[in-house]
Amino acid sequence: MEFLDILFTANFWAAAIRIATPLIFGVLGALICERAGVLNLGIEGIFTAGAMAGWMAVWLGVDLWTGVLVAALTGALFGLLHAALTVPLGLSQHVSGIGITLLASSLSYFIYRTALPDVTSPPRIEPFRPLDIPVLSDIPFLGPALFSQTAFTWLAFAMVAIVAWVLYRTPLGLAIRAVGDNPDSVDAQGLSVYALRTGAVVAGSALMAMGGAFLTMSAFDAFFFGMVNGRGWICIALTVFASWRPGKALLGALLFGAFDAYQVRLQTQVGAFLPSQVFLMLPYLFAIVALVLVARRAEYPRALLAPWFKGAR
Repeated sequence: MEFLDILFTANFWAAAIRIATPLIFGVLGALICERAGVLNLGIEGIFTAGAMAGWMAVWLGVDLWTGVLVAALTGALFGLLHAALTVPLGLSQHVSGIGITLLASSLSYFIYRTALPDVTSPPRIEPFRPLDIPVLSDIPFLGPALFSQTAFTWLAFAMVAIVAWVLYRTPLGLAIRAVGDNPDSVDAQGLSVYALRTGAVVAGSALMAMGGAFLTMSAFDAFFFGMVNGRGWICIALTVFASWRPGKALLGALLFGAFDAYQVRLQTQVGAFLPSQVFLMLPYLFAIVALVLVARRAEYPRALLAPWFKGAR
């Protein structure tokens, strides 16, 4: 029963939400890109670049929210590069995305090593602190689990609502969804397919980078190599699990966060009998199983991965 008791503790759910937060940003970013018909496999590198840029900006003296903005702008620049290669030029989205991942990751590590050549341990910054919301933080169970998170986590929740509202309640959202399903119809309405797809990739990449910034500015207080640890690839899988819907994206991120938090606590229960790698693989095994179960029934954006050229039929 101790295995089940873990699920009914506030600390467990607080950790699950904290682990899910960067994934929420990443899934929303991937969702926006793919809704417009562009697969962005640069997400892993954009996560890394956002983590490094936001942290370094704060380390150099700016405030935390300016650091978040710097991270978002960094992600937007890499998104613009990816869009420039794949939207008007029609180059392979797979190859371009992997190239962006390699470029962004390598450039981030290069800048870090160039700026701090003699540092053996990464410098620390003052990260976002958990909010103490009067009354709400004192609610049994729910208070410590939900209302003691940082402002960065609340921003992630807000972005879910904002993205859902834009996609399903505004003309811009309708145009983004249409350009990912039938770009010819969008062009026939006099709208620019290139501009819509490019804007979606830039905005989505900015959100991805904010997910990386959460790691260095809220979850931790420093930047170190390998800290992204495959989160970007998990976001790609969770996007399919979510069927390209923001609400389900939030659910998928929270489920993965819960599995990850659970495996850490499970190690303390039976870690003496099983190798630690068995527990580390559990959240990723969940992602694979969820992807297999949902992928066949998912309604893909019909123009996803399909290059479009004006005037071509």
